[in-house]
Amino acid sequence: MLKGFRAIPRGVWAVGFVSLLMDVSSEMIHSLLPLFLVSGLGASVALVGLIEGAAEATASITKVFSGWLSDRLGNRKWLTVAGYGLAAISKPLFPLAHSPLTVFTARFADRIGKGLRGAPRDALVADLVEPGQRGAAFGLRQSLDTVGAFAGPLIAIALMMTLAGDIRAVFAWAIVPALMAVLVLIFGVQEPPRSTPAGKAASPVKVSEVRDLGPAMWSVLGLGVVFTLARFSEAFLLLRASGAGVPLAFVPLVLVVMNVVYAAVAAPAGSLSDRIGVKGLLAASLAVLIAADIALAFFGSIAGVMIGVALWGLHMGLSQGLLSALVADAAPARLRGTAFGIFNLVTGVAMLAASGLAGVLWSYVGPQATFLAGGGFAVVALLGFMLRPVPRPTG
Repeated sequence: MLKGFRAIPRGVWAVGFVSLLMDVSSEMIHSLLPLFLVSGLGASVALVGLIEGAAEATASITKVFSGWLSDRLGNRKWLTVAGYGLAAISKPLFPLAHSPLTVFTARFADRIGKGLRGAPRDALVADLVEPGQRGAAFGLRQSLDTVGAFAGPLIAIALMMTLAGDIRAVFAWAIVPALMAVLVLIFGVQEPPRSTPAGKAASPVKVSEVRDLGPAMWSVLGLGVVFTLARFSEAFLLLRASGAGVPLAFVPLVLVVMNVVYAAVAAPAGSLSDRIGVKGLLAASLAVLIAADIALAFFGSIAGVMIGVALWGLHMGLSQGLLSALVADAAPARLRGTAFGIFNLVTGVAMLAASGLAGVLWSYVGPQATFLAGGGFAVVALLGFMLRPVPRPTG
């Protein structure tokens, strides 16, 4: 397995480190943002769910256009640079926020940046490797991304302790790794030449071609929706930990625990899927998500909540990189950016619905109802998944 990772091109490693740095920045903010909204700015939990769901849906809608544009222009890298750059520019809004509306504006801009970069970046990773390396490549990128996702909360905890609990100052420090990510992408990643004949530009992608992505790709889209409806924003994990008695300065440990497990599992799971296929791993991820929801619903202690959080991270590690690899395999090469964009659109809409429902249940019934509903969706998803064949690659 280590030999396989050493064979992955340097450009994929560089993209992974860009993801790592931006996730350090984002998670320094996101690990404290729900409590900042609720305790500092007086927002309701239902509003938190709406903000988080709308932000992710915004990113997903933007990915459709950025993916299509990357196919049309024949360029992935500079759209990715634009997306990371916009995310970096949005970071100063968080320490300046004095109302939920300002936070929503900052999240909106940040997620547009994520949407601009997401589909072209994933298509760029697919372009950089051979088909037999895709599981390992996407697993590696996801693992490096997730290292940043647990390093960010750790840095946030250290800064909270150093800065006497000043959340705004922590948000201000998050600007630094965001700027570093943009610089690494500009100078460390070289886009491979496209497969179009020399001197001939790639032709525009037509709507009719999008309709003809093929049954394998449409099956992957349905699979992505099912998996996304079975979970919701990690903001609810942070609120659950706070309700269990975790002090404010240490609430980011929730994301540390989740992302340590996520990072440890994603790359090996991706590499393993190249050899044995994805069905068993994806089914196992849903079973783990059901266990996570049960733990989070019924275990009220800090230790019990952390068990649920760790299981949540295991689910993510077993599923997210594999779903991306399925998209790369199912989509025609010249429509790959578009395919990633459409995939992210439909899963983003599903995330908006799931997070909105979770916030309403939390506000009007309680945390237990939120996680039991998530577990119910996961049971339905697992049963449906086991009754349908896994989409087969088209090339």
